[in-house]
Amino acid sequence: MSRYRYLLPPGRPLPPPVVDVLIAAVVAVLTGSDAAVNEPGYRQADAVTWLLFAVSIGALLVRSRYPVAVTVVTGAACAGWALYGHIGELLNLPVMVALYAVAVQGDRRRTVRTAVVAAVISGAVSLVAGIDVVQPQGAPLLEMLWPLVPLLLGEAVRGRRELMREYADRAERAEAEREREARRRVEQERVRIARELHDVVAHTVSAMTVQAGLALDAFDARPEVAREAMRQVRASGKEAVHELRATVSVLRSEGGDLTGPAPRLAELEDLVERVRGTGLDVTLRVAAGPLPQVVELAAYRIVQEALTNVIRHADARHATVSVTPDGHRLRVEVTDDGHHGGVGRGPAAPDGRGGGGRAAEGGDGTPGHGTPGEGTAGDGFG
Repeated sequence: MSRYRYLLPPGRPLPPPVVDVLIAAVVAVLTGSDAAVNEPGYRQADAVTWLLFAVSIGALLVRSRYPVAVTVVTGAACAGWALYGHIGELLNLPVMVALYAVAVQGDRRRTVRTAVVAAVISGAVSLVAGIDVVQPQGAPLLEMLWPLVPLLLGEAVRGRRELMREYADRAERAEAEREREARRRVEQERVRIARELHDVVAHTVSAMTVQAGLALDAFDARPEVAREAMRQVRASGKEAVHELRATVSVLRSEGGDLTGPAPRLAELEDLVERVRGTGLDVTLRVAAGPLPQVVELAAYRIVQEALTNVIRHADARHATVSVTPDGHRLRVEVTDDGHHGGVGRGPAAPDGRGGGGRAAEGGDGTPGHGTPGEGTAGDGFG
């Protein structure tokens, strides 16, 4: 058997015409051998017998395309054998094969109609032919039952095929849904990484620009101040590179943690210290205890965006950062003594969201509002 394993591609069914030819050949061997030998006392095989045989086998060659028509032709040939007086155990095999095709290729309604018609005709033929002829197959009542066997078998096979097709369709839909979910998660992760990169670059570049300007102004008159400013520039650059590497490492590591190393509230002191290096006096008050990582990351980024906005636009000398619990919510507030209208918000992230988007990401986000005469950036979320 192993020598013939690769004659056909694995899992690929034979074409229907080929199947029809093979079935017709098997039926021809079985039915022909039965028709050639008849019991003594009954009509022996003659030209009429072989004509009916040829009609039956020829009809089976188009069984897949015309199952109902083939059933009619093979049924008429089987009835002709009985009425002609020729008996045999397998002379009804062609019509049984055709009845199976009617059921397996049709629907339940057609199967029921065919069963009724075939049973009635088979019983009628047995009565007309006489008990002597039909005795090998049984009494007329039993003759009405044999057409039901291939029909029931075909119906069972058709039902199983429909069930398997339904399972396959469900599997395809589930796979498509998994692919859509995977694409959605990838897109969300791309937005998250882009937002992280934006937060790091926007804040650090703004701080470094101010520090570099301070160093340039004090380069001749106050060299110590200039050197300190440049040290702050170097420290800010190193911190930015560290955060960028932590974020980009998610893309390089296969199966890595998608959240990546994220800043926490405990690192706000380092952030504020870098901002102080720009000349802005910052007061930090953090009264919140340990929180979920996503909440702490959102609070950190809100403060970072707000301080970046103060440095770039507020022309302020002092800012206050307050992170305090407010019931079941966390309130983040950044105020300054600068001059700018409206709410002191951080620059929009690549996904189109500023601090309010961060607050919504951390939970139920409620942006704060500015008060006259001062710059304010605040978010409450929980």
